[in-house]
Amino acid sequence: MAQQRRNRSTEAFFGRRTGKPLRPKQSAAMADRLPVLKLDFSKAAPADLTTLFAAPVDSVTLEIGFGSGEHLLHQMATHEQQGFIGVEPFVNGMAKFVTALTGQEKNIRLHDDDATQLLDWLPESSVGSVDLLYPDPWPKQRHWKRRFVKPANLDRFARVLVPGGRFRFASDIAHYVNWTLIHCRAHSAFDWLASSASDWREPFAGWPGTRYEAKALREGRTPAYLTFVRNHAPSKLGESVCNARQ
Repeated sequence: MAQQRRNRSTEAFFGRRTGKPLRPKQSAAMADRLPVLKLDFSKAAPADLTTLFAAPVDSVTLEIGFGSGEHLLHQMATHEQQGFIGVEPFVNGMAKFVTALTGQEKNIRLHDDDATQLLDWLPESSVGSVDLLYPDPWPKQRHWKRRFVKPANLDRFARVLVPGGRFRFASDIAHYVNWTLIHCRAHSAFDWLASSASDWREPFAGWPGTRYEAKALREGRTPAYLTFVRNHAPSKLGESVCNARQ
């Protein structure tokens, strides 16, 4: 019997959903913790996202595609006054993350599918920061349409970010870095924060490093760290003026 095509509810920005079989401890964590922390899109998003969290928080940060969660766990522990929403459709990555949670659930909520579902659910001007760190570069030209950085998704970022909020992007793939610069600088809602080469060559403040980044450095690839600020331009879908390849 032919393998059934995977069902995707939205756009295909990510690849495979599963890898090796989960260990018993990971399976238990997925069964016990993910249902509690997972966002429920059948309900309307609250106007104030800080109410989603078990403890009082003063702002909300979104991390898309957190992998095994090294950076997200570090951020949660370092900034306990902030709420974090983590998105990771890869089951094994989500399993590693929820297994590593040890009493840190108070400032985290999760989504285990396409990030566009979450972005379309969130209220306007509700998120202080969006992190997209080492996303799949989809290196083949015929797959570039699957890159997460594209006009439609920058429109989504512009809608949910507060004025002055930031979009941070990191990658070790030079073509994707240039791609992101072209798209963001062509978008009316984003300004690039860079005054010297060190602004994109040096990691973000408090950056803990990740296993993927360490692998890239071992293999001779140089990461870049880009920060864009949501300016005060009007926010509406379709505002992008980018003429680059989509």
